[in-house]
Amino acid sequence: MKFAYRVRGVARVPPMFGLKKINLCTYSFFRVSSFFSNPFPSFLPEGAALLVSLIGKSVIHQFHFQKPVHCVCFSPDGRKFVITKDNVALMYHAPGKKREFNAFVLDKTYYGPYDETTCIDWTDDSKCFAVGSKDMSTWVFGAERWVNLIYYSLGGHKDAIVACFFEENSLDLYTISQDGALCVWQCDTDLDGLKLRPPKDRAEDKNESVKDLGEEFIEEPTGEEIHGKATTNEQERREKVKYSRAAKYFFNKEGDFNNLTSAAYHKKTHLLVTGFASGIFHLHELPEFNLIHSLSISDQRIATISINCTGDWIAFGCSGLGQLLVWEWQSESYVLKQQGHFNSMVSLAYSPDGQYLVTGGDDGKVKVWNTGSSFCFVTFTEHTSSISAVTFTSTGYVILSASLDGTVRAFDLHRYRNFRTFTSPRPAQFSCLAVDSSGEIISAGSQDSFDVFVWSMQSGRLLDVLSGHEGPISSLCFNPMKSILASASWDKTVRLWDMFDSWRTKETLTLNSDVLVVAFRPDGNELAVAALDGQITFWDHENAVQMGSIEGRHDLQMGRKELDKITAKQAAKSKSFTTLCYSADGQSILAGGLSKFVCIYHVKEQILMKKFEISCNLSLDAMEEYLDRRKMTEFGSMALIDDGAGDEDGVAIALPGVKRGDMSSRHFKPEIRVTCLRFSPTGRSWAATTTEGLLIYSLDSGLIFDPFELDIDITPSSVRKVLSQKEYTMAIVMAFRLNEKKLIQEVIETVPCNEVDIVCSSLPELYVEKVLEFLASAFETSHHLEFYLTWAQRLLMLHGQKLKTRSGKLLPVIQFLQKSIQRHFEDVSKLYLKAIECWEGKCWNRYNIKYALAISQQRGMKRPAETSVSEEELEDSNSDYLMEEATTHS
Repeated sequence: MKFAYRVRGVARVPPMFGLKKINLCTYSFFRVSSFFSNPFPSFLPEGAALLVSLIGKSVIHQFHFQKPVHCVCFSPDGRKFVITKDNVALMYHAPGKKREFNAFVLDKTYYGPYDETTCIDWTDDSKCFAVGSKDMSTWVFGAERWVNLIYYSLGGHKDAIVACFFEENSLDLYTISQDGALCVWQCDTDLDGLKLRPPKDRAEDKNESVKDLGEEFIEEPTGEEIHGKATTNEQERREKVKYSRAAKYFFNKEGDFNNLTSAAYHKKTHLLVTGFASGIFHLHELPEFNLIHSLSISDQRIATISINCTGDWIAFGCSGLGQLLVWEWQSESYVLKQQGHFNSMVSLAYSPDGQYLVTGGDDGKVKVWNTGSSFCFVTFTEHTSSISAVTFTSTGYVILSASLDGTVRAFDLHRYRNFRTFTSPRPAQFSCLAVDSSGEIISAGSQDSFDVFVWSMQSGRLLDVLSGHEGPISSLCFNPMKSILASASWDKTVRLWDMFDSWRTKETLTLNSDVLVVAFRPDGNELAVAALDGQITFWDHENAVQMGSIEGRHDLQMGRKELDKITAKQAAKSKSFTTLCYSADGQSILAGGLSKFVCIYHVKEQILMKKFEISCNLSLDAMEEYLDRRKMTEFGSMALIDDGAGDEDGVAIALPGVKRGDMSSRHFKPEIRVTCLRFSPTGRSWAATTTEGLLIYSLDSGLIFDPFELDIDITPSSVRKVLSQKEYTMAIVMAFRLNEKKLIQEVIETVPCNEVDIVCSSLPELYVEKVLEFLASAFETSHHLEFYLTWAQRLLMLHGQKLKTRSGKLLPVIQFLQKSIQRHFEDVSKLYLKAIECWEGKCWNRYNIKYALAISQQRGMKRPAETSVSEEELEDSNSDYLMEEATTHS
């Protein structure tokens, strides 16, 4: 069995509509602070930069700016980009499509602001750019050495500059400060009025600037330096560009001290959007400053704002809540509203068809995600404390969650409501949860009373309280095939309870250490147990016999925390796996814990098959095996010292004698860990809740050449030759032996519909499973729905009895096929119901149905350009067709 799992998506705040998901954690060692798309450069807080190709989905070039980058902006023509760090602006030549030894070539270095820079904006013709700073000034620099504009300094504000924007095709400028002030600046020169300096003068200026540089910071040995001055003499002002303040407006009313945190401007529609620390945003029309809308999205600060190219949609991001909101301002409606867990995720579970994921977090929220779109479509907030466990029932329409608030809640995915709440006779904090295969029996373990509580889903009544453990209950699991419940406890035992025998203890398995997690194999014949000593043991629960064990402590490879007194090797001796999960076929098992690694073991051979590194982010704690000696002093680790200069929204008041930062404040680095692992029922993917968020790994067979029983005579040309001779069965077998997806699709779609029955009946049994697996994946992307449904129906009808004998092995493939068909069924059923409503006159959407029917009738038909059909004729024909369809269905 080959494993080539790749990260498919990261669900903290899901990506926007259909965006390609690229995993940068393999290359970046810190959190990404900003990125801008021309090819795709991303910048990290420590100054590292990655140049990423969106086509190849790979890192092309890596670069280091030595200091944290505040912002970056490409020029509109895509030839250059400007980055700012500290009080310096650096202009680089943008990487091109050609291969280059150094993708980042420094062109010019601009000095001017006295404090850190905050924002950048370019003119439409890429001749000039503006830089805002925390010193309350805005600087306009020329991208080239213009005679009448090299630099220009603008003041007029009493707080840090948040954003600056050029007007369309003009040097006129808008500057916005944190105290809610907007200044409108008019320039006496047009963009066409900028005059380029001759090359000779430019060389002289370059030599002069190098002489004046002294011992100041130099980024590269090449490149031109431009030093701006806040004050200039009268001689320098002559024949130069001049700015004048035309107006000044204030967002805050009298007595209101709401800080402005972000802004965005759409030049074509003159629309200015501003966000504030209170969660309010304003829409103004410039330059008249007419208020269009003023709304609130939350009580948290709006961290970032973006407007789409047409100016219809506005996106808001709230970092405090992990919230993403897309708003259409003309219709005043939400296009998208997504919010992730703003605290750590603790548990997750797949739906039986693998189409949905449910997660529970320390924020007390239960979220349901669509695995195909990565969107969260419903959030339940009834719990008042941290979620400890979540699970689906066998039907897939009910979600159960256990919480430390002492309740177990059942949620209905049809009506999106909490329809059942289970509680214990006396308050107890539930640490684990399990539901039987029928979905009728609910059990939850307590970490303070050492009991297991059992409820009925139908009545909601407490059926029994299972006592016997002498320590907190750490894990519960029902046997998928039998009425047996396994409970693990810190008392070093695993108890097996028989549901049909009045919940009596059937067996008690004794281990050498505290038991942390238990898991049944999908066929119910084996039980896996992970203990505090780092061992994973496998048991035959019927006979209470241990069948094998895996020593996994050394595979965890624990990192050393910044404040640890002992080495990582010594710390690993006290670490263990905290979550286990069998694969869909039961041949392998996933294990994870307080480490950045997820291990997958072969159960029968009891060997490590592969290790997945979930993150390389050095912003998290316990990532490195060895501490950096440069951060160690004679007084201890530098991690004990907070280098921050205070909250960005407030004013940092330093203690007496402190030159930088407040020594009374402390920073917090979250520790890397894997809290829960689950395999998809389809067997094609698995998910993990980690410190980085929800990670989904999937089998990406499109990027891997994995032939099956390949011979030297099997080539794409030989397959097509056999296909041209209409030997369809032989062509399918040869295509699957070569195992190239596009070739398999070409062969199967070439088979005529009337030949599908014959081909399916003559297909070897070994290839039936492979064809079903291909059909399941083809349903995800192909538009030939009826054609592939015919294939699936004939294969299951002709080979159903033989497949039933291997149901355990084929279950993931069948569930994968069911998931794909179910998704199409839901889409088509919605369209059918709308058609019936339109026929009954209950819907005004009949024109869309007529259009769809007309397109389906005309598909494949060629009409001369001079012939056309009038709207009345088309409407009459479509109405007749719709009446015939409705009569047929009725």
